[in-house]
Amino acid sequence: MKSLAELAAIRDKMKDKVVLREGSGDIRVVVGMATCGIAAGARPVLNAFVSKVAEEGLADKVTVSQTGCIGVCQFEPVVEVFEAGKEKVTYVKMTPEKAAEVVEKHLKGGQVINEYTITNAIS
Repeated sequence: MKSLAELAAIRDKMKDKVVLREGSGDIRVVVGMATCGIAAGARPVLNAFVSKVAEEGLADKVTVSQTGCIGVCQFEPVVEVFEAGKEKVTYVKMTPEKAAEVVEKHLKGGQVINEYTITNAIS
């Protein structure tokens, strides 16, 4: 078992990531984490969003959270981006690398990456 000091250090290290997931930013990123999403690699995608949003200093603007089944299992991992006053964007077949690109171009730069969206995947 860890000592109390070790546990406190782990808690302090993880505190920023938990706050990021529970924040109240203008932009909400939701990663589908049902069993199909997890099996397809959603956990590293979620971790990539959390890390990259924190790294880019977007924690006050962007909330990263998880949900259950989004309903399009064949396109997992699925990520939905909600912005006030804008239409929801659904990104599909995500990877940690694509997540980093979405943070950079969409969340930071305001530009949707159409080639990663569900609209592009089904057309």
